[in-house]
Amino acid sequence: MTSNYTTPTQEPRLTSLSHGGGCGCKIAPSVLAEILKNVPQLPFPKELLVGIETSDDAAVYQINESQAIVATTDFFMPIVDDPYDFGKIAATNAISDIYAMGGKPLFALALVGMPIKVLSNTTIARILEGGAEACRGAGIPIAGGHTIDSVEPIYGLVAIGIIDPKLVKSNASAQVGDILILSKPLGVGILSAALKKDCLDQVGYQEMIANTTKLNTPGPDLSKLAGVHALTDVTGFGLAGHTLELARGSKCTAHIYWKEIPLLSGVQELADQGVITGASDRNWISYGSDVSLPNGFTPAQQALLTDPQTSGGLLVSCSSDAVDEVLAIFEKHQFFNACVIGQMSAKLEHPVIVEMQLPA
Repeated sequence: MTSNYTTPTQEPRLTSLSHGGGCGCKIAPSVLAEILKNVPQLPFPKELLVGIETSDDAAVYQINESQAIVATTDFFMPIVDDPYDFGKIAATNAISDIYAMGGKPLFALALVGMPIKVLSNTTIARILEGGAEACRGAGIPIAGGHTIDSVEPIYGLVAIGIIDPKLVKSNASAQVGDILILSKPLGVGILSAALKKDCLDQVGYQEMIANTTKLNTPGPDLSKLAGVHALTDVTGFGLAGHTLELARGSKCTAHIYWKEIPLLSGVQELADQGVITGASDRNWISYGSDVSLPNGFTPAQQALLTDPQTSGGLLVSCSSDAVDEVLAIFEKHQFFNACVIGQMSAKLEHPVIVEMQLPA
């Protein structure tokens, strides 16, 4: 085992009970679009400032001149075997959607589906304890929720937050010339695949846990900067997929500089060995035609570009004169891997263009 948790006798590993873990469980973007295309929608009221139009991180509903509610939900199957870590990761991931809109979390509701004849009450309780710890870190209570007996373990939250409507940062408001900044290194999906194959050491496991349980607390501070134009978090669709959503919504093209992207330790080597998730391929099949890759870009690099990030970092689109302020906010919140990874341009043939390095 790669964690300190010992599975009770006769109880299976959590990851053995799930067909896919973490944000890698997400339905591929193209499949989701096909499912939703004929689903009827009522006209949105003017108070709904952010809905489903650009696949943003959360809904935002204005209640008065200075307050809007931010609402989201996120849940998934186990990405790790330690139940406490699983619960903490899932809750951190759900709360991230509030931060990604620039909002302040207020409270959460738990979503719990467990195979109660397979997992012990002790294990299920540890999952909930991990989720509660993440909420304590965000300064919010779990005010209720819902539980069901399910075939696979499922845990997550409904998260509710608040924001001044004037400070909302959507994923559809990037501007030409903006600089792209990423706050967390990539590779969570690769490490989770290594864990499932029993080839992740303790150091790699601890790095994955540290990355996925780090709350995206810089969000509210970033929302107060006039130079920050757009904000999103990088989760199940990978860096390429969430950058694509930002570019499409903003009617721009995003240029990603590959050599500037931070990676978790060892993930490049694991990807080179073919340790990747099935979700990476599904993501590429879904949106790869909209992404231009440079000559010589390897399959392993492509897998990292589309690697599903569970509880991933914030992706910021800001004016060039706001870069230092943005990086200072990330450093204040101890996001020491935050760095510039790209730039927005006028709309070109491909919404996302990957280049190996910064232009000369």
